[in-house]
Amino acid sequence: MSRQDEIPDKTLEQWALDYLSASTLAARRVIDPAPEAVEREPVARPEVRPTRPAPLRVVDRAERVASHPEALRSKEKRAALLHSFAHHELQAAELFLWAIVAWPEAPQPFRRGLAKIATDEVRHLDMYLSRVEALGFAWGDWEVRDWFWQRLASAKSPAHFVATMGLGFEGANLDHGARFAALLEQAGDRESADAVRVVSDEERSHVAFAARWFERFTGTLDAAVWRAHLVEPLSPLVMRGPTMDRASRERASMPREIVDAIEAYDPKADATRAKR
Repeated sequence: MSRQDEIPDKTLEQWALDYLSASTLAARRVIDPAPEAVEREPVARPEVRPTRPAPLRVVDRAERVASHPEALRSKEKRAALLHSFAHHELQAAELFLWAIVAWPEAPQPFRRGLAKIATDEVRHLDMYLSRVEALGFAWGDWEVRDWFWQRLASAKSPAHFVATMGLGFEGANLDHGARFAALLEQAGDRESADAVRVVSDEERSHVAFAARWFERFTGTLDAAVWRAHLVEPLSPLVMRGPTMDRASRERASMPREIVDAIEAYDPKADATRAKR
């Protein structure tokens, strides 16, 4: 037996865990192609959490990032905004990898799709950080909050995960992407605006993936069933922008009934019903 034969291939699960446990920020900006091999005796690891290498500083409540047009004329304010976007992409990549190891019994095509989306998110992370650096700043110059981890890591099943992450948060990014691209363009930063547009365009396929698999897992794309699968205590309120980009959502194959439910959601009416 050759030495090469003695070395087992890296598995999909180990690939995901390696990224989640990387000890440097530089290692988070790149990810190798997902390996074909999977664990022969898979183990569910829903307890896994990512490392946060220095100088990244995680806080419970991060300072609100300015996003109005006048503020974004400042290079520092634009860099801070893009830095926050980069951290969103980092968490997204990590969460898709987490889902791979949290639910090893999920269909392999689903898990392969998670791996593909994770590689997209890592590329988006690097795009945003490249813009931060072009503006004269660096990763870690601002504190960050693990807002998405605090919410998604309690997902009970793959159906809950795609309902919340894909149809919920990534769907909302289609609203936010158009808005922030316009604001950055207005501030005179066309390169950053273009980066936001690229990310937003590519995330349509992520939303379509979520819609397809939510229907596979639940047998329906009914809005009430979708709402019942949101990770508690989340509501549709945090899954839309100030204005909804319905056209972009529909191009992403998001079911119209769910789009309507998100747009019509009234938190006051919801609170009234809860008191009854």
